Amino acid sequence: MNPYRDLCNKAPRNKNFEKKEFQELWQRINRKAVYQVEFDSNDLVKRCVDALDRDLVVSPLQYVVTEGKLSDELTETQLRTGAAFKQSGIRSEKRNSAHSLVSYDVIGKLAEGAELTRGTVGEILTGMSAAKFSTFQANPEQFISEASRIIKEQKATTVIEHLTYDATADRYDTDIFPATQSGTDLTHAVGKLRNHIYDYAVVDSGVERKFVEDLDTSDEIVVYSKLPQGFLIPTPVGDYNPDWAIAFKEQSVQHIYFVAETKGSQPSLKFRELEREKIKCARKFFEEIANSVPNDRVKYDVVSDFSELMSAVRGN
Repeated sequence: MNPYRDLCNKAPRNKNFEKKEFQELWQRINRKAVYQVEFDSNDLVKRCVDALDRDLVVSPLQYVVTEGKLSDELTETQLRTGAAFKQSGIRSEKRNSAHSLVSYDVIGKLAEGAELTRGTVGEILTGMSAAKFSTFQANPEQFISEASRIIKEQKATTVIEHLTYDATADRYDTDIFPATQSGTDLTHAVGKLRNHIYDYAVVDSGVERKFVEDLDTSDEIVVYSKLPQGFLIPTPVGDYNPDWAIAFKEQSVQHIYFVAETKGSQPSLKFRELEREKIKCARKFFEEIANSVPNDRVKYDVVSDFSELMSAVRGN
C-alpha cells in the first residue's frame, strides 16, 4: 500500500490558489504567443563555413592489427569459442594513403542531421577551405558527425538571435491546474506544504525536493506552484514547460513575480543542449510578455537552489 497514492483523490487545490498574489502572477504569465524567425540564409552559410574552418577536427582512420598464432591441432570447441587463436601482440597503425572505400552521400547526411536543404549544405561545403574539406577522406564518419554538430550549433544560434515572440489575445485558463491531483502518482511528492497551491508537489530530483522545502519554509514567499505540464511555451526546438511560478511578499525583493527553472540531475548531453536552447527561447518569451504590463513584471531565470533564487529576485 502506497500512502502517497491514497492521497491523490484527497489533494485538491487549496486556498493558496485563490490568493491575490497568485492570481496576479498567473495573469502575467498565462499569455499565449506565437514566434517567428527571419534571417538571411547567406548569413547562416557564412557562419557555418567560418565555424567549420575554425573548429572542425577530424582524426585519421586508425587500424588495429592483432598478431597471433593458430594452434596446429584444432578441436571443434576451440573453433567455436575462438580459443584456437593465441594472441601474441596488438598494435595500431595510421595509413595516410589508405582512405575509406565506403561511398557516402555527405551532402545528404549533413542535410538530414542539421535539418537543412541540400542546397544550403552544398553552399556550406563549397565555402570551406580545401584543406579542411579534404579531412573528409581521412575519416568520413567522424567528418559527418562533427560537421553536423557544428552546423546545428550555428543554426541554433542564428535562429535564436532572430527569434521574436508576439503575444496573442489567447490565454491559458485556470482549468490547466486540475481541481484535484487525482491520477497523479505522488510517490515522489513533497508535503504537506504550506505555500504551494496543492498540499503536495511532485519533484523530479533531490535538487527540486530541497528547493521546495526552502520555498515552503521561507517567510518571503507568499505562494508558489509547480507549473502544470500543459503550460507550454512554443520554441523552434520544441515546446518548453518551465518549472515554478513564485510570488514574493511586496517590498521584500526587487522582483516579486518570478518563474524559475531548476537545475536537476545531469541528463544526457543531447538533452542538456536541447534544454539550453529552449531556455534561451523562454527568456525572449518572458521579455515579450513582460512588456504587456506596466509594473511588477515577471522575471525568469535558471537557478540551482534557493540561494540563487534569492540573489536573482534581489537583483544581486
